[in-house]
Amino acid sequence: MMETESNLGMALVPVNGAAFHKSFSSPDADVILGAKDHTLFRIHSWTLKTTSGWFRSLFSMPQQSPPSNYPETINLDEDSHILESLLLMICGLPINPLTSYDEVDALLFAAEKYEMPGPVSLIRMLAMTPPLLDQPLRLYAAATRCGWEEETKRASAQSLALNIYAPEHQPILRKLHTSAALDLINLHRDRREGIRKRLNEQPFVTASTMASCPRCRWRIDHHAWRELKYRVVMEMDARPLGDTVVDVGLTEWPEAIACWDAKCPNTECTCVLYDKVETLRLIRDCIDSLPKST
Repeated sequence: MMETESNLGMALVPVNGAAFHKSFSSPDADVILGAKDHTLFRIHSWTLKTTSGWFRSLFSMPQQSPPSNYPETINLDEDSHILESLLLMICGLPINPLTSYDEVDALLFAAEKYEMPGPVSLIRMLAMTPPLLDQPLRLYAAATRCGWEEETKRASAQSLALNIYAPEHQPILRKLHTSAALDLINLHRDRREGIRKRLNEQPFVTASTMASCPRCRWRIDHHAWRELKYRVVMEMDARPLGDTVVDVGLTEWPEAIACWDAKCPNTECTCVLYDKVETLRLIRDCIDSLPKST
């Protein structure tokens, strides 16, 4: 037999004018599956019945008896790449690496349609490996749809590094179930509102605090602290993880520099109004205590 290559680079074997996948061309197999791009796969019915609820139900129905040397083809909706990946998984053969969530979603849809728990479990493990780990919203969408609790928490925690309200993330959010979308939005909102609430409480300067210098009692205005608080809250809204606040913002923002440089306006006092080291520690502790996942 001559081996040919399809337009996808898949090794095919011609048999009686039909193109069979090289790894699924055994004449001993009693079932032929056809991909929508016309690639054919020979596979044993026993394998399909023991790994797929859908095929188990199909083969339990009365069947016609096709010629033994060329069984009837069951045409499926999947393309050859997705069908190849699925069959490699259920046959215990080396599987194709997953490199994109478009492929993950297509495989999950097929595995769920054909009631194949084995491939679903393999996809679940592979979704937690590079290069898929850098797409937390896609992982969150897949995990919430499939009921994967650990992966859902991991993805929601990773999403805190994103501004989920940005236009580029809207298509993914629209695909989420309502409850999953609300859980994610609430996590991001709760972190922003949590830091806003705590910055307005003791031991931080609050609206009820007497506006006077702690040393000379000269009247002062806490506008520098108010502007820094506002910047912190806005940064937490755009990136709820808070790393840009504690690692960069509180030392480099103009609002932060103005706050740490603020002194009593009394020229005979010039007391520094805010303890930078202690304030940074307190803000870091506040961020660390916020909810971290859905």
